[in-house]
Amino acid sequence: MSDYLVIVESPAKAKTIERYLGKKYKVKASMGHIRDLPKSQIGVDVDHNFEPKYITIRGKGSVLKELKTAAKKAKKIFLAADPDREGEAIAWHLAHSLDIDVHSDCRVVFNEITKDAIKESFKHPRAINMDLVDAQQARRILDRLVGYKISPILWKKVKKGLSAGRVQSVAVRLIIDREKEIKDFLPEEYWSIETHFLKGQKEFEASFYGIDGKKTPLPNEEEVKKILKNIKGNTFIVSNVTKKERKRNPAVPFTTSTLQQEAARKLNFRAKKTMMIAQQLYEGIDLGKDGTVGLITYMRTDSTRISDTATQEVLQYIEDQFGKEFTAGPKKSIKQNPKSQDAHEAIRPTSALRDPSSVKEYLSRDQLRLYKLIWERFVSSQMAPAVLDTMSVDLTNNGVLFRATGSKVKFPGFMKVYVEGNDDGVEEKDKMLPDLKEGDEVFSKDLEPIQHFTQPPPRYTEARLVKTLEESGIGRPSTYAPTLDTIQKRGYVSLDNKRFIPTELGDIVLELIREFFPEIINVEFTANMENSLDEVEDGQIQWVQIIDDFYKDFAVRLIKAENEMEEVEIKDEPAGVDCDLCGTAMVFKMGRFGKFMACSNFPECRNTKPIVKDIGVKCAKCENGNIVERKSKKKRIFYGCDQFPQCDFLSWDKPIARNCPKCDTMLVEKKLKKGIQVSCMNCDYKEEQQK
Repeated sequence: MSDYLVIVESPAKAKTIERYLGKKYKVKASMGHIRDLPKSQIGVDVDHNFEPKYITIRGKGSVLKELKTAAKKAKKIFLAADPDREGEAIAWHLAHSLDIDVHSDCRVVFNEITKDAIKESFKHPRAINMDLVDAQQARRILDRLVGYKISPILWKKVKKGLSAGRVQSVAVRLIIDREKEIKDFLPEEYWSIETHFLKGQKEFEASFYGIDGKKTPLPNEEEVKKILKNIKGNTFIVSNVTKKERKRNPAVPFTTSTLQQEAARKLNFRAKKTMMIAQQLYEGIDLGKDGTVGLITYMRTDSTRISDTATQEVLQYIEDQFGKEFTAGPKKSIKQNPKSQDAHEAIRPTSALRDPSSVKEYLSRDQLRLYKLIWERFVSSQMAPAVLDTMSVDLTNNGVLFRATGSKVKFPGFMKVYVEGNDDGVEEKDKMLPDLKEGDEVFSKDLEPIQHFTQPPPRYTEARLVKTLEESGIGRPSTYAPTLDTIQKRGYVSLDNKRFIPTELGDIVLELIREFFPEIINVEFTANMENSLDEVEDGQIQWVQIIDDFYKDFAVRLIKAENEMEEVEIKDEPAGVDCDLCGTAMVFKMGRFGKFMACSNFPECRNTKPIVKDIGVKCAKCENGNIVERKSKKKRIFYGCDQFPQCDFLSWDKPIARNCPKCDTMLVEKKLKKGIQVSCMNCDYKEEQQK
């Protein structure tokens, strides 16, 4: 018989913790929540202070029975669910089910699953924090009221399977509003003049800046011609040289949001995948002789704070590996986002000494890539700033001013380990200019006027959308991944080339919500609601008051929507082809994975086909079919013959209507980081890369 019973959320976590605590402790897993609101009904009594009706989750009866049996044999029970609102609520539900006094010292929390952190946390058990529980309960009830009250109206008026939610509806609105901005965007013309200069044998680039020292725009070709007429010959005089030393500071350690953004940029991970792998790294990985070890701290956080112990360890590591000059000096305390709860540290490795190469053999490819990202970001955050030499040169000819800029890394600092990515995917590179002095003569090789047009704002990627939601104060770290997953499953948006595009269904549902429930998609309202939930957590306000204030107006809107919302018929769009089974016209339909073609004679004929796009290239393998663009189950584009399965031609690269001049095989376009390269499918023939 064990003296103590410890209940955590997952079996992986239980296995790691039991090893650290020793024989007197038995660690069991609740497998997440054991109680929740029922799925078959709203489960909230709106007439009696929004009293929730909790039931044991279906399938959890045997888990609860096992926990009760173990609880009877233990002298004391510790509830060690995750250190956040959700974890506190799980502990509260467990205390209720196992008859544990919530005011007793039954709750244990830790930010990392390491031997020292676990042992230290068990020295300081505490009571369950009911303010945290109430904040989670308020969110759960609020979301239940919105979802279970609006969704049935949408089923009735539009189609079954739809849903509405506070965070998901705002996310859809952001995507649809951005699409409208793109459609309404009117491009404006502007020009630039680029040139290559020679100083001796050295060549460098410069761009037109202005006239007589003043910056001058180039709105049209006429203005460009005036500038070019003023240039006399190809000799320019260096009129000004500015040299500076610039410092570049490292990025702060990861929060949940920034981890999701950077994993999307650098690893091409979806938010859901990032969180799943981070959970595995947090709960523990079997490191052979060292046993199961939690490799990172808790991955749901909005704080960039680092413990003193972790800071001291990483600074010593940096000094040992790179030298004292690479360690950061005394750091100013990092200013937290005003909306940050700052409940936990930033996401970091549990030990900086455990570098990615030392654990490589124990991790899967994706686990290693994410761990490497977290480790490098953390280590670099504690390193010295990079120092760059920058140089700006003005070159003049008859009052016409061109400007060239360059920079070179003088001291790499944190850049030795890691450089933060950006949404455009463009890496900064050294571009050093030749040694120039005022009065020097340089010669222009060419003057190339280039026409440009202003571009509309970009569509949201997952990274951009998460960043926007966070900056707007909408949702919390744990909500982003499931929100993005839900709006795609409901068919409100689709992903094209990793960017969100609203569907017709998304437009229809948003307009109905905009008309009858405007507060649900109001960014400011949703952000203020998050602040109110934070006030519940801080004990400043009662959760019932939050729900009551919201529900008064919401109940009136529900009655109005039920009576006045008109039914919407989503008509099937003709596909322009006939069914090859029964000859009836095919139509486009919307499914959970996007649009597809189906026979209009359903249910008599159940023929369906994926939507394919003819790219205008004949199949080189069978010579009868045409190459079409298709999408895999994971939404990845590939190219195949329309005569499949008779012809099995397949390519991940886009074929083009030209053959290789060396071997007469089909040429394809390969997408590279810097652009597109045409190459042969058979031999080593390659053409110059296109931007």
